[in-house]
This record gives sequence, structure tokens and C-alpha cells, in this order.
Amino acid sequence: MFRQSLKRCAHLRVATAAPLLARQNLSLLTSTTRSSRPTLQTTTIKLSNLFVRWHSETAEASASEQPIEDVAPSHPTRFDELPALGVHPNLVKSITHGMGYEALSDVQSKTIVPALNGTDLVAQAKTGTGKTLGFLVPVLQRMLQEDPSLGTRNARYNARADDIRGIVLSPTRELAEQIAAEAEKLVAGTGLVVQRAVGGTQKSRMLEKTRRQGCHLLVATPGRLNDLLEDPRSGIRAPNLAAIVLDEADRMLDVGFRGELEEIVNKLPDVREKPRQTLLFSATIPKDVIQLARQWVRADNFDFIQTISQGDTPTHEKVQQHIVPCRSWGNVLPALFEVIGKEVESAQQPGAMPFKAMVFLPSVALVDLVSETYHDGFRSTCGVPALMIHSKLSQAQRSKASDKFRTMKSGILFSSDVTARGMDFPNVSHVIQVGAPPDREQYIHRLGRTGRQDKTGQGWLILSEVDIPICRSELRGLPIVPNREIESAAAELATDPAERLQIVNTTMDVLKGVPKSSLGAAYMSLFARVNRSNAQDRVNELREWFVDGMGLEGTPRMASNLAQKLGLGKVTGLNFGNDDFGSGNRDGDRRRSGSRFGRDDDRSFGGRDSHRSRDPFASLSSESRGGGDRAYKSYRGDRGDRGDRSYRGDRGDRGDRGDRKRDRYQETSF
Repeated sequence: MFRQSLKRCAHLRVATAAPLLARQNLSLLTSTTRSSRPTLQTTTIKLSNLFVRWHSETAEASASEQPIEDVAPSHPTRFDELPALGVHPNLVKSITHGMGYEALSDVQSKTIVPALNGTDLVAQAKTGTGKTLGFLVPVLQRMLQEDPSLGTRNARYNARADDIRGIVLSPTRELAEQIAAEAEKLVAGTGLVVQRAVGGTQKSRMLEKTRRQGCHLLVATPGRLNDLLEDPRSGIRAPNLAAIVLDEADRMLDVGFRGELEEIVNKLPDVREKPRQTLLFSATIPKDVIQLARQWVRADNFDFIQTISQGDTPTHEKVQQHIVPCRSWGNVLPALFEVIGKEVESAQQPGAMPFKAMVFLPSVALVDLVSETYHDGFRSTCGVPALMIHSKLSQAQRSKASDKFRTMKSGILFSSDVTARGMDFPNVSHVIQVGAPPDREQYIHRLGRTGRQDKTGQGWLILSEVDIPICRSELRGLPIVPNREIESAAAELATDPAERLQIVNTTMDVLKGVPKSSLGAAYMSLFARVNRSNAQDRVNELREWFVDGMGLEGTPRMASNLAQKLGLGKVTGLNFGNDDFGSGNRDGDRRRSGSRFGRDDDRSFGGRDSHRSRDPFASLSSESRGGGDRAYKSYRGDRGDRGDRSYRGDRGDRGDRGDRKRDRYQETSF
């Protein structure tokens, strides 16, 4: 078992502290609590019988020597119990008075105590469970414990940019901003200073502010932190680093921060010279997260905290999920707006949740296009306000959109994958995914935005015929049910507009009025997931959308060298030449230089377990639980670098498909 491999018995704390720690650790292993927040049936790692018996005997002996009222609560359920565990009263006051929190969530209760003991943590915890306070409280307390002078507000006047005491790493700007805002509320009564270092903002402005105000806790994205640490002129240093947090560790690897994380850990002070605590939180524990833990976490001094019950039903197994198969991409947007209209109407029924939807689209260009089409053609009839968010917006714009959507009772957020994980939006009733998701895991993470805290939710997947085979392979086994009630999904576009559905005509009329650059960018972005077997089909369906649907003379022109790079050199029906639609370089939601047309790189740690029998991290994967784990061997295997994104290899030549009546979408079944 995982714990047995740690051989922790030989490294117990000093004898005088053993009774209290024994009582705390034993309770951690055996207790479950209830709070006003949704309860997770928490499970923990089983130790050997000898270790548990030793703890029990020690705890019993201690109980006879010490009054109960002098014993710190080993498994707190309320924040006002934290002072008994040594948490600074100013931190507790900020939580209970400033933030108005009373009861700890189960994740907070299970992580705060072991973290306060000073051990490193690897914690499997889902988003939306209060884990932010679960790591902020012990990190800030450790900083105050190492330097008690920071507990008074006057200490902030002595803060320096070259004396950072704590770091929190987050995969996205939005999540980093969210964490920093929470941290600022926590430290309001202390001398601790919080700063942000995230991509998409002016580095010079951040440095000027940090040099002027100083910094004790830095909340950062890996790319920006690595840039600051390797820049000798930045002045950002952490010689007295007390603690560091890796939040959403699996997501940081998903979006390609492996290299930056390796460089960061090498730039930080040697842990043998300046000991520090590392808290690693992750929703899943795949192989690459285990490899990350080996690099960051002290192998001889860490706990694995499991907050996901073996019987806990993952969101993707309990949320009602629909797929709407469409004849072509020209049917996808009318189908989307028809789904929105029907679900807005259903939300008017007594007892129904207000309609609050997140709509995920495959690229920045499509987020722009769909948002504009909704506002111009459907906002007034649906009566639901809509926002958009993607990586090309400024940080201020993104923060404004996410903050506004968070407070909305009813609304729509058109989004790229920038909001797929980590960010907490309450009471989302619908997650609508348009086009094929990048992979199974991303489909699940997007879906996880709804059905939170025991609330109901729905998932919708709207696909063109070309994307159906990809999703059938990727999403095999998920409870996705075809929905045939969306009329526009089956509408023929090559008919007289007078005979078409009104929602189709409205969509096409609005699309014809948007700037050609927007149409061109959307067109180009839809070639991100093509291969030799479906490239011709994609060209055909997009031509049907632009020519038959919108009544344009043709599709946007594509440079011949770009067509060759995209594997489209042998297809027919493309318009070659300079781009008369002016789509420019708006080719999607790219985070890294290796991705194209809105697809993030999906790089991950591979690595072999050459020392599994001696490795204290080796059993982490067997102890981890929950959906979203990437070990779907029949689909993905150990993904590594996908390179050319050929998507399940060469499926062979389909041959002449003849008269394409587009009836194959009727066969869709998951």
C-alpha cells in the first residue's frame, strides 16, 4: 500500500509531540464530518495494523494524562476551532468576520490539519469543494510561523520583491486572479502582501507595483513565474520560501507547462538548505502528475489525502447528457440557438433552475462569431443576456466577464477552453459543447461546470456529421443519448429559403452581415481536427454552409502552402489564393506555439517507473479515484506528444460516397 511504502514510523515527530499528533493523524484516517456545505464521503489511505494500533495506544495513554479541553481539535468542522491548532487569530478573524465563513468543507477539514503539521501533501480534490482555503490557510500560517512579525499590519511596509515567502501556481490567469482575491481577503488583518504574476498582463506594470509594495505571497501562472525568475533584472527572488502550492496540477500539465515547472523547481532555493512545504492539488492522479510529485514533493515526508469517495458518482456519470447530430456545420449554429431557445422556455416551468449556460466552442474565432450572431439575432427573443470569454481578450476583459457571469442568475457564457476547469461559476444549469471536444478528458472537465453541489444539470453536445466518428471513439461508454427533437439539425440547406425553418434563415441572415474577416477566421479554425479520411468531408460541409446556407459565392480562399500543411493538398472544392475574407492570423485559442486553430498542446509527462518497488509515489495512481483520469487505455494510452494529430491513425479511404444525403447522422449512438 501507498502508506506502507513511506516507512513513516521511523520518522515520527519528537516524543513530546507524539500524543497530539497521534490523535490528529488517527482522526484523519477514520473520521467523517458534516458541515453546511455539500459533504464528500472522504476516504483516506489505510496504514498497517501495527501503525494504527501504535497510534491508538499512544492516544489512549495521552487521554488519561491530559484534560480534554486542552486537546486541539484533530478534525475541525468550524473555522473558529482553528486557533486551537495554532492558526493566527488574525487569519481566523478574516475568515469568520471578513468573509463570513463558519463551517469547513470536508476538503478543508481533511487538508488543513496535516498541512499545518508541516508535511507535504498530494491531495486529490475536485474543484468547487473549497480547496482554495484548504491550501491558503496552512501556507499563510507557515509564513507567519516562520516570521511572527508578519502578523501585524505594519509589517507590510517592510515587504520586498526579493523576499517572497510563499508561491501559488495556477494553470490559468482567471484561476490565479480568483485565488489572489481570496488570499487578499485572508491577509487583510496581517502584514502579508499578495501580488499576482500572470500572462496576458503587462510585466513591467506588475514589477513596478511589486517593487513599490513588496510581496510575501505570489500567485502566478507557471509561464510568467519562470520568466520572472530567469530575468536577473526583475528583482523577484524567494530565498526564504516557506511554502509553495501547485493547484490544478493535472491541468497545468495538460496545457503544456511541463517545461516551465521543471525550470521553476530548479530555480527555487535548494530544499536541503531552505526547507519548504509543497502542497500539490489535482482532480486526477495520472502518471504525469505522479512524475510531477516526484520532482516537487519530499518523498520521506508527505501525506496523500483522498477526498473522493470510492462510491462517489462522477459528474459525467450522473448528469443528463444529450447529443444533437447535425447534417453539416451549417446546421450546427441553428441547432445551438434552437437548443438555447427550448431550454430557456423549459426553465420557466415551476421548480426549474434558471437557465445559466456555458457554451464551449472550438476556437476564439467561433466564440466571436457565435457571440455576435446570438446578440444580433436571438438575444431579444430569448431574453437571456450573454457574455464571451477567450484567451485573446485582455485580462481585464476576461476578469470582468467571469465576475459578471458568476453573479448572474440567468445568462450565457460563450467560451473557449479557458474556463473548462478551475474557475467556479455557481448554479450553471447547462453545459453546451459545440463541435468535437479535444479529447475525452476535456469533455468531462467541461461537463463538470454543471451538476455541482448536488444540483441538477444538463450536458449537450452539438456535432456535425464529420465529427461524429471522432466523438464516438473518444466518448465511448459515457451515458450520452441522441436527441432528435432539434428540427434545425436535420434541415436541408440547399433549398429555397422560403421553405426553410425560420431559425435557419435567421441564423444565415445574421451570419451574412458579420465582417468577412470573422467568417474567414471561423472557416479556417474548423480545419484543426481533420485527417486524410475526413478532410474532403469537412471541405464539402463547409462549402454547403457558406454557399447553400448563406448564399455566398464561395468559401474563403486558402493559400496553397497552408492547405498542404493542413493535409488538404489532394482535396477538391477549396478556393486557393489570397484570403479575400481577411481572416488574418486569428486562428484560434492558442496558448503555445505548437497548437493550431484553437487547440492547446496536449503534452504530458511520460516517464517509466524504473524504481516502482522503492518509490513512495508508485501507488498514487491506484489510490486515486474519480472521473477525468486519463488512463483510458482503449482510447488514449500514454498520450505523450501527439505530434501530427492524426486522430486514431489512418482509417483508410472511404471511397466514393456518391450522393451525400447526410443520413448517416441518423445512426448516431453512444
